[in-house]
Amino acid sequence: AEGDEEKKASSDGKEEETTAPPVQEAELSDEDRQLQDDLTMLVERLQEPQGDLHGPTLESLRTLIRASTSSMTSVPKPLKFLRPHYDTIKDVYSTWDEGDNKKHLADIISVLAMTRSEGRECLEYRIYGSCDALESWGHEYVRHISAQIGQAYVETSDEDLTPVYELVQDIIPFNMKHNAEAEACDLLMELEKIDQIRQYVDENTYQRVCLYLMSCVRYVPSPEDEELLDTCLKIYCKFGEYAQALRMTLMKSNRSVTEVSAHTCFIECGDLSKQKQLAFMIGRQQFLLDLDEEIEGFEELTEIMSNSHLNTHFLALARELDIMEPKSPEDIYKTHLESHRPSFGGANVDSAKQNLASSFVNGFVNCAYGQDKLMTTDGNKWIYKNKDAGMMSATASLGLILLWDVDGGLSSIDKYLYSNNDHIKAGALLACGIVNSGVRNDCDPALALLSDYVTSDNLSMRIASLLGLGLAYAGTNADYVVDTLAAPLTEGKASLEVLGVSALTLGLVTVGTCNSDVTLSVLQALMELDGSLLVKDKNARLLALSIGLTALGRYDACEASLEALKTLPDSFSQFATILVEACSKAGTGDVLAVQNLLHICSEHCGTDSAADDKKKETKSSAVAAAPEPPSAAAAGAGAGDSLTVGAEVTVTDGGAETDSKAKDKKSADKKDEKKSTNNAHQGVAVLGIALIAMGEEIGVEMAMRSYAHLLHYGEPVIRRAVPLGLALLSVSDPKLKVLDTLSKLSHDADQEVALNAILALGIVGAGTNNARLAAMLRQLAQYYYKDDSCLFMTRIAQGLTHLGKGTLTLSPYHSDRAILSPANLSGLLSLLVICLDVKGSLLGNKHYFLYLLATAIQPRMLVTLDEQLNPLPVTVRVGQAVDVVGQAGKPKTITGFQTHTTPVLLQAGERAELATEQYVSLSPVLEGFVVLKKSEDYDESEQ
Repeated sequence: AEGDEEKKASSDGKEEETTAPPVQEAELSDEDRQLQDDLTMLVERLQEPQGDLHGPTLESLRTLIRASTSSMTSVPKPLKFLRPHYDTIKDVYSTWDEGDNKKHLADIISVLAMTRSEGRECLEYRIYGSCDALESWGHEYVRHISAQIGQAYVETSDEDLTPVYELVQDIIPFNMKHNAEAEACDLLMELEKIDQIRQYVDENTYQRVCLYLMSCVRYVPSPEDEELLDTCLKIYCKFGEYAQALRMTLMKSNRSVTEVSAHTCFIECGDLSKQKQLAFMIGRQQFLLDLDEEIEGFEELTEIMSNSHLNTHFLALARELDIMEPKSPEDIYKTHLESHRPSFGGANVDSAKQNLASSFVNGFVNCAYGQDKLMTTDGNKWIYKNKDAGMMSATASLGLILLWDVDGGLSSIDKYLYSNNDHIKAGALLACGIVNSGVRNDCDPALALLSDYVTSDNLSMRIASLLGLGLAYAGTNADYVVDTLAAPLTEGKASLEVLGVSALTLGLVTVGTCNSDVTLSVLQALMELDGSLLVKDKNARLLALSIGLTALGRYDACEASLEALKTLPDSFSQFATILVEACSKAGTGDVLAVQNLLHICSEHCGTDSAADDKKKETKSSAVAAAPEPPSAAAAGAGAGDSLTVGAEVTVTDGGAETDSKAKDKKSADKKDEKKSTNNAHQGVAVLGIALIAMGEEIGVEMAMRSYAHLLHYGEPVIRRAVPLGLALLSVSDPKLKVLDTLSKLSHDADQEVALNAILALGIVGAGTNNARLAAMLRQLAQYYYKDDSCLFMTRIAQGLTHLGKGTLTLSPYHSDRAILSPANLSGLLSLLVICLDVKGSLLGNKHYFLYLLATAIQPRMLVTLDEQLNPLPVTVRVGQAVDVVGQAGKPKTITGFQTHTTPVLLQAGERAELATEQYVSLSPVLEGFVVLKKSEDYDESEQ
């Protein structure tokens, strides 16, 4: 009896387990209960042996399921009620013979499998069935299938994927038809067949597809990024969008591939007006395309690509904005707003140094305007207010004032080339190079004037001529210039300073080209140098920088250089390897590379020297018999605090304390210098993080968070590099968060941190006339009125903030921040690497390196031209750019706009669009020079 009861109880439990509905009876409405009963009855019919009932039963099931899956906000009730019967239906499927009914049942099981999270049964049964069209089961079903196809591709061999690929042929057209282009692209990217998207795009979908693929480029590894760009390039060419196709070409890192693709766009385009627009885009990227002389409008197109029109249009913009009146440095300093103190900070400040600062400020503020109040009126008078190397930089500032005006500029500089003073003559040579920066000329005046001085016996003139040639031909990769600049590397007699500048200028000229001849010459020069000299002399870093510039953005072609650098002495090898690796991945946003650099920054180097320091501290404390010796305090606080301690000396007890502190300061400085030499690779790693992450917004945000941690826990070398990294992340884009951080660092106890932070403020606000930043810098000038070095740097930052009276930018990105210009980045990056030793460079006699920024200076304007390239004022809306990737319909691309008449200035993060239907833009992005064409659909009578 007990056994019977147990059997009865167990059978009851089993029946309850198999038949219990997932939803309690009390919750079901009459309609739902009816549906549940109908579905249960249909499942029971499928289990019956009579085959003639199976067809109508399957049809009823399909009808009920399809009615509920057409729009899914939650799990449909038919699927919910059929879930408990899933295994039963699978068992029925296994017992049926092959035929249409079995295929229809497989389709139903495939749909039911959406309610199961494990396995890939949804895809497997779809392949077994495949009788009904995919779209008949709804969007959610297609998404499930797509997800499981991605899993299957990773886990299955190619031979078994044939039915999967056939299924993809149905999914992609469905997605394209239903505004799910992003899902179609994702699926093909997972299957590594993104090029197939071309056969599915049409007039209505190609722009959305390309926009999505473009946004994915920064988030995929190599070589997938190049594949995406190639796909977009071919799609745009297919639909005649040659300007967009050229944008894709310019985004590629391989210079030779870019030139071939750009040439193809030109030839296929055919329309001269469109070719002019393409020429403007190539000119902005600063490389000259070698066109066939027989092409229509050859001379005009070459002139546009040479940027010879740049000065004319820029001055026209200045006249339109009524800012042609030259400004003096005093107009920028606004010392009348400061509290009453001596004008240059009293007796402690070297007035020659402040005159030098004013020379730079004067050059930056009046940049490209062709007139000023110091140099173009009576230059000799002002030049002689500077001393030695300062005279060279003061004369060279004339190059900035006359920037891009090759013909008029060289005639104004010419008189200084005949000066008896070698420094003035050197400055004139450098000015000749600066004037030609970013502008090409058939006569090559810069090469003709400067090449004779490359082998000069005078150090100043030699360096000035080398640097001038580097600035004039940055990004050109011209063989005849490379041969001239490489002379000091091969002669074997040049000093390391000359070798460094020669290598740097070679890097500027061949930036991003992986020029093997240049790389070999620089490596050979490094191998021949003494190992200890490489570590001690900071000029050697310029040779490593040269290799990095040559490999800029070319991580696919710099392995040999990296292996060769590993043979050099350890500390220099680390510095050079990190720098070249970071340059090769510039702007890629490579997360693994950034993680590797952060790992390097987290190391605490110099443990041996720390032990030695401890011994010295113990010894000094025993001798002094003081409770807390000054040397211990200096060693614990770092370099910045030791400088502060040494600066404010109070003489007590017969001068004993003064002597002790002076000795401690000297030893602390020596220790700091030794440690910074050993840890130099960490400083360049900090800069590398910004260089890699600068390409996309998420990377920039994450890099800034990482810098916040490094400021708290990093070594002094790292803290000194952080402001430079922040500057690179936010060039000419004064975000409040960045300004606040740099403002705090500009008051840091470590003087080098403060100096770099002040320079970074200038780069972040370059050409913006930002009022908040201008006030911040005026306060800094008052704070540092006794410190000539910090005051000098503050003046430089003030000049940069008002660069071109607020019309220029240093940002290396253009075309809606999509394209990185290697030529623009090269000078900016070079200056930041040099500033890792700011005291030995800009604050020494190498302040002329500030002119490296000339390669990055570009007008941030929008100028509209007609088809004959005459100025054409039209109304445009300018507002904050909005990311519209993946959004349905035609969403607004800007928000908070204002309507202006061209020419107009564009701030960082702003975008412009035409406010008139009378004209059509031949450029996809309204930025720089835009050629407009009259719209064929425009009817003036209607207006």
